[in-house]
Amino acid sequence: MHDYQLVDGDTTVYRDGSIKLHTAAGFEGMRKAGRLAAEILDACVELVKPGVTTGSIDDAIRGMMLDAGAVPATLGYRGYAHSSCISINHVICHGIPGDKVLKDGDILNIDVTPLVDGWHGDTSRMFYAGEPPLKARKLVEVTYECLMLGIQAAKPGARLGDIGAAIEAHANQFRYGVVREFCGHGLGKLFHDAPEVVHAARPGTGPELKPGMFFTIEPMINLGKPWAKVLGDGWTAVTRDKSLSAQFEHSIAITETGNEIFTKSPTGRDCPPYV
Repeated sequence: MHDYQLVDGDTTVYRDGSIKLHTAAGFEGMRKAGRLAAEILDACVELVKPGVTTGSIDDAIRGMMLDAGAVPATLGYRGYAHSSCISINHVICHGIPGDKVLKDGDILNIDVTPLVDGWHGDTSRMFYAGEPPLKARKLVEVTYECLMLGIQAAKPGARLGDIGAAIEAHANQFRYGVVREFCGHGLGKLFHDAPEVVHAARPGTGPELKPGMFFTIEPMINLGKPWAKVLGDGWTAVTRDKSLSAQFEHSIAITETGNEIFTKSPTGRDCPPYV
């Protein structure tokens, strides 16, 4: 059995293992946070190019959040000192922005979470610096398809495992590895909350999906084996076999009739190539 807790927009919530079910106030809060997150990633399309540093992109992201009256949820989170995560090529997730210069052909994930009026808008997309090789573009396209198939499986009455099963089945068709060490998560007033959303699972397993649940789906798909390791900085996760990795992330809600994506691009720039 899994505990569910009904909360509204004015309630202080705690990470207590329960799955939160939100009311209309929560939906409104997440729409605002999610839209800003999506708009920031839209703006990153113009920033990503060969020759720029990941640190300069992170600086721009921080400025956009502050200008909008938001704060970066990652800044100071467990000692993290940046406003985004930027993960290049074989970095799976939690890449630290800095002096690294983007090269022609790099693929990279940019992950942002603005905190808007107490609500977390968590999303990430892949970007191309210049022209990546065909195998890299194919990996990115399939990873986005995995995300959308996972979202398609997220509806009331389904089980959490149905999401991971849909993602894993699609990735397996291309013999890609689905990362197990990291997963999606509940969110709202809390950055990370129950439930954990794994991206490789058996259908029909896990908690029942109910209207009002908020969580991220964020599959990490490797060109090679699924295995990951974390570097000595305590954050950067890379593929053990140094194969390329890709990731997309949306924050969604379960509704009475299906789901709502809070972090969809308002300009249609959800997956590269971006026009």
